[in-house]
Amino acid sequence: MRRVLVVGISGAGKSTMARALEGRLGLPFHELDALHFSGPGWAVSPTFAEDTARLAGTERWVFDSLGYPDVRDLLWERADTVVWLDHPRHVVMRRVLLRSLRRSLTRERLFGGNRESWREWLRADHPAWWAWRQYGPRRAEILRRSGDPRFAPPELVRLRSPRAAEAWLRERGGAA
Repeated sequence: MRRVLVVGISGAGKSTMARALEGRLGLPFHELDALHFSGPGWAVSPTFAEDTARLAGTERWVFDSLGYPDVRDLLWERADTVVWLDHPRHVVMRRVLLRSLRRSLTRERLFGGNRESWREWLRADHPAWWAWRQYGPRRAEILRRSGDPRFAPPELVRLRSPRAAEAWLRERGGAA
């Protein structure tokens, strides 16, 4: 495992898993949302695709996303391992709701200095509503890609529960 792509729906624990793999495997971790959002108002970085391509062109990395459409194929083609956090909907929805609630209450700084606000809970693109709508389509896309010879990584690790993810991490060394 030298180029690892951690995929799943929002709330599955992609960033947490990617950070854990960074520590266990000594791979540089690249948070795709941090590369994507460059400033206030959730502005998209004008160099996002180029920055991601440069990082994905290196020999060792871990990314924490299925990939935004403009870099998705690149990441899937370069990955030698895809770790799919395929957790049940009730698990990811509980996580997304609690995370967004915490972020709204604490005004936690996110990518590009942005913050989640209470007003955003009413928008269709709020993480909670997005995760609910995209749960099925995202799983279908990951399943399709994992079976497509163009994208199928040499190793696919499909973890269907947080317990399975913790056990798999423990096998990689250190505490989960």
